[in-house]
Amino acid sequence: MGGVEADTRCHKSRAINYLNYLLKPVADDYLRRTAITRLILTDEQQDLLDATISEWKDACNLSSRIGWDAGETRKTYLQDLAYDTVLEETRLGSQHAILATHQAAAALDGVEAIEDLEKHYKTSRPEFTSNTVKYDTRTMTLFDDGSVSLSTVEGRIRCDLNLPDEDDGYQHEYLTADEWEVTESTLSKRDGEYYLHLGFRKDKPEKQVEQQGDDEDRTVLGVDLGIVNIATTSTAYFASGRELRHQHREFERIRGNLQQTGTQSAHRTIQKMSGRESRYLRDQLHQVANQILEEARTHDCEYIAFENLKHIRERAPPVKEFHQWAHRQLVDLVKYKAEAEGISVEFVDPKNTSQRCPECGHTSDGNRVRQAEFECESCGATQNADYVSAKNVGWRYVRRGLQSSRRTGNSQLALKSGTVTPNRGFVPSD
Repeated sequence: MGGVEADTRCHKSRAINYLNYLLKPVADDYLRRTAITRLILTDEQQDLLDATISEWKDACNLSSRIGWDAGETRKTYLQDLAYDTVLEETRLGSQHAILATHQAAAALDGVEAIEDLEKHYKTSRPEFTSNTVKYDTRTMTLFDDGSVSLSTVEGRIRCDLNLPDEDDGYQHEYLTADEWEVTESTLSKRDGEYYLHLGFRKDKPEKQVEQQGDDEDRTVLGVDLGIVNIATTSTAYFASGRELRHQHREFERIRGNLQQTGTQSAHRTIQKMSGRESRYLRDQLHQVANQILEEARTHDCEYIAFENLKHIRERAPPVKEFHQWAHRQLVDLVKYKAEAEGISVEFVDPKNTSQRCPECGHTSDGNRVRQAEFECESCGATQNADYVSAKNVGWRYVRRGLQSSRRTGNSQLALKSGTVTPNRGFVPSD
């Protein structure tokens, strides 16, 4: 939420979580991405941006007070109320004044939503303290030579973006492609450096299932989320969780030792370590998410089916918070990436998916010989336990499709060497 800090006197952290959730962008017909770049600035340009940041915070807080007193959370209405005051009492230009009123309205709307949902919470007026400024296409211009023009309190400045080489930097995908359109962006100052979080959007691709008729077959990729293997697909891709667990334990061990030290230096080291850990884990999960998408593309899947994470927690409360976090992050990354491919991500109840035999359907606790091994008591089939769960997750979504009265085509489960359907059984790949 950028510069918004919704302070609460009662259950502060929970209220802030509500606020962050409620202020997430509303789904629309666009794919949205952010490219982060560092600005190359002269001392004079830095001073102008510092002044603009300061005026922006003042403008947002002015608008917040006006909206709070008037009980107004709608953007256009708060703009009418606060615009003239912002122009009079700050050095911002007209467009930045409008953006500031809209930023305040969004924060106020979030606080109002918290109060509506949680009547006993006592909320206070949102206060803007972060060193950020919003930009849109009227206050910012990107140029083909890798530079940008930004509005400040004293006219515009033009500076270069510190971009990596084209072969290394993901930013070029958005900067050079015609289908990506620049949208609202955010300038932030952190540790003496200035970063531009460039917003881009393009039309969301039509989902593959919407391009097909009801009489066409559709293919499902099942995914099991676990601990030994953080993810396993019905096509026999195994993403080991061993290295993630090892690195997490190492971070926790070092963090514990530093906490016992209790010095200011140790505290700073912990903060740096936390950032490194977060980046490492997210990079690893990105790689796993990319491979899951590759499995879906390779096997022409229109759906990716996951276990419902809520049911996982209910079924296995001992699962550590770290693994719950990793599973949530992984699912979010897959959804994010699948959206760009037109692939639908769906969820099923994981009940008995680890105990049901995919060959004969026999379900029993006794089918799980050990954590990693599955052996059916009825038909004797033996397989990796995570692989069994992945097939059962996908199969459950296939069977859900059979219950639709509108569907005439068959859903099928993607396997390593073919597909399986309720009507035709196993069909080997070409």
